Amino acid sequence: MLKALIVTDEKGRVARLGSELARTGLLCSIDSYSENVLEKVNDQAPDVVLVAIDGAATSSEAVRIAQSIKKDSHLPVIALLSREALNRLDTGMVVDDFVVEPWDATEVVARTKRLLTKTEEPSPEIIECSELTIDLAKCEVSVGERLVTLTFKEFELLRFLASNMGRVFTREALLNEVWGYEYYGGDRTVDVHIRRLRSKLEDPAHTFIETVRNIGYKFKESA
Repeated sequence: MLKALIVTDEKGRVARLGSELARTGLLCSIDSYSENVLEKVNDQAPDVVLVAIDGAATSSEAVRIAQSIKKDSHLPVIALLSREALNRLDTGMVVDDFVVEPWDATEVVARTKRLLTKTEEPSPEIIECSELTIDLAKCEVSVGERLVTLTFKEFELLRFLASNMGRVFTREALLNEVWGYEYYGGDRTVDVHIRRLRSKLEDPAHTFIETVRNIGYKFKESA
């Protein structure tokens, strides 16, 4: 039986959902926001984590916890959003999927199974786009026959963007994914690394990273 951990600041709000999920074959435990939530994730070893986010918490504790769980445990994370939270949704929020209140157990299970199926698929060791090749196993990058030397953070930033071709990420989201949510530097760090990547990878014939005005960056689906 699949297992889920629901993290919330108000257990009464999710109690019914937990019962309904159990009847559909997704065994649930419910825990409150806390500093040791990652320990509980490790102890309980769930297949998926559901984080309840209301309007007041959209940009604070709930999102921080969701990002922490996603980064440290690498488990699928689904946000249980209130209607208010949906209206204030941050496009850079690092979760795998979300369901809007009133939460339907059948939908939650379907989204969980979809995410777990995607997780089970082997990750490619080679990412290619036009003449750009990223060898994840060797941590090597080349454009055509030219081998490109990157720093660790430059490589990680490129790897993340290229693994999500076409998807737009805010600077904050990139900071969380590549540098970690505990990083205290400003988002200018992202701009600096993007500029360095472009100088090393791109020329008049090759453009890989695109700036999305007033939002952030994306890796072009076809360069």
